[in-house]
Amino acid sequence: MGKKRRIMEAQAPNHFSVSTVASHSHGLALANLSDLLLFPPSPASVAAMVDEPLDPPPPTPAAAAPPTPLLRPRREAFEHGLLPIPKLIFPEGTLAQTLSQLKEKLAPAAAAAGDGRVGAASLAEALQIPPDQAALAIGMLAAVLPAEDPALDAGGSGGGADLRDVLLFLYIQSYKRLVPRPHKDSPVVADVWPSTSAFDGYLSALSPIQLVRSNSRRFIPSQADEEIHQLSYLQKHMANILTLLADSVEGEGDDSLVLTMETFEHLGFLVHFSEGTSLSQAATFFANSDPDMPAAPVSAAQVHDWILQNIVSSLEFYTEKSTAKEGSQQIASDLDVTMADANTSHPRNSTTTVANPAFHRNSTFVEGFSKTSVVKHASDVKGNSVKVLNCHDSVIYILAPVKYATVYGCSDTTVVLGAVGKVIKVEHCERVHIIAAAKRICIANCRECIFYLGVNHQPLIVGDNHKLHIAPFNTYYPRLGEHLTQVGVDPSTNKWDQPFVLGVVDPHDSLSHPAGVSDVQAESATCVDPDLFTNFLIPNWFEDEVQEPTKCNPFPLPEIYQASQSKKQAVLEDTKKTIRELQLDENRKKELASALHSQFKDWLYATGNIRQLYCLQGD
Repeated sequence: MGKKRRIMEAQAPNHFSVSTVASHSHGLALANLSDLLLFPPSPASVAAMVDEPLDPPPPTPAAAAPPTPLLRPRREAFEHGLLPIPKLIFPEGTLAQTLSQLKEKLAPAAAAAGDGRVGAASLAEALQIPPDQAALAIGMLAAVLPAEDPALDAGGSGGGADLRDVLLFLYIQSYKRLVPRPHKDSPVVADVWPSTSAFDGYLSALSPIQLVRSNSRRFIPSQADEEIHQLSYLQKHMANILTLLADSVEGEGDDSLVLTMETFEHLGFLVHFSEGTSLSQAATFFANSDPDMPAAPVSAAQVHDWILQNIVSSLEFYTEKSTAKEGSQQIASDLDVTMADANTSHPRNSTTTVANPAFHRNSTFVEGFSKTSVVKHASDVKGNSVKVLNCHDSVIYILAPVKYATVYGCSDTTVVLGAVGKVIKVEHCERVHIIAAAKRICIANCRECIFYLGVNHQPLIVGDNHKLHIAPFNTYYPRLGEHLTQVGVDPSTNKWDQPFVLGVVDPHDSLSHPAGVSDVQAESATCVDPDLFTNFLIPNWFEDEVQEPTKCNPFPLPEIYQASQSKKQAVLEDTKKTIRELQLDENRKKELASALHSQFKDWLYATGNIRQLYCLQGD
């Protein structure tokens, strides 16, 4: 196509072959051939025809426009920032009015502080809640802020948070999580999780057993579904949110409420752009503002129109992707991460990030592994969070510094989380061992799990839990000290044995908040007997050479646990000495070695440590 046909001038100038005419790209009708033969064209006209391209060249495609950054909800606020404290949750009909009144109550304290901050004591008084719950709220707010707050971090939960952030945090406590979609092939809850409490029919609807036995994940909300739900919530409530944050000025109607650029940036607690662009730079009314000159405030109505326009664009994008996904279970730019069948040992996605630059994902997924071992180093983890989902009878090593971690729907699995600088959430797990070093951890709806913790704040326990055990942190790897420093976890402070227990019913989850069921305090956790406490050994081939490696557990053991470890070590040394001093012939030595191996194997199976011997599977 488009090639030029050259005619050799071997024929006489006044002769033109029929075959040449018929093969010309533009073609001449056979009815006109006689005219051509009777009145042959001149050599110049022939040359002009043969030099023409057979087909016109295709139009040059226009340069592809760069993908438009899309407004997305900040998942961290909705996934880790919701607390099941009834007095923090106001009825939707009176939500805006109640928070407006609360703002008036807190404003004097914020003004008196000189920096617009509100401490736990002021919040407790305004909301009429216990001081420890107010401190928990301030601390959890600090954990889900989009950027570090030096003043809040320096003062801990009692350091005080910006009043605007407090109002946004309290507002989203009214958010209801997306209800799982029913699926015609999904088993009934009672068939897969025998009821052991009055709440089981509601609270354990997403039990790990159900997830493992189901052959489909379609009844579980996808990542895209949840973000659509969150955006729709913000779309509905954005007018009230802006009114709550706005300053009143002289004027009428929409002009009486304005937002400064500083206040506008606080909306970054709820939303952000996919490419990391700040809100003020993306907004036309604040973009390219002179840093030396304060930008003029903008009317709340103008901000509202701009945000809604961006939310609508994002929702349209999601809708298109959802429509495309219905015809194809997995596409390259799919927002969701497909779950591998929990009964296979070859998961389809171990570490997944989305390739579409307009929707950059900041999470790493380890999902659907069964009867295997998986290790992820810092170089394998993309983004600031990791999610371990629906893994069964496996060992998962996350030896990397991250801000957030989620362990969901796992059973008979050991998960090692090296260093988490914000929050870990462990939910709907059964017979799982969690070994974690973090600032905070939240445990919800878990059964027969053991948590070996190095945490700077009290472990939060909520929901329908049964037979939980907690113990001090019990492992190390060469880069652990480096990773703890990187995310700001202090190994000298460990509150593993001070659980903070809230209620069984989660008001944010309609499945666990059925009508007519009153709330009760969740079941707490029991400390592991020191004589049953063991150290967990991470294989030393997991890391390259480190200049200053961590060579022991950086979290000091409590005295009673350390004494038990010393006693066990002494018994081990005595046993080894006794064996060495035995005078045995070769046959007896073989029998002894066989007996020791058999006992060791039985111990591996009885304790679940046999999982550590599974084949190591990385990327």
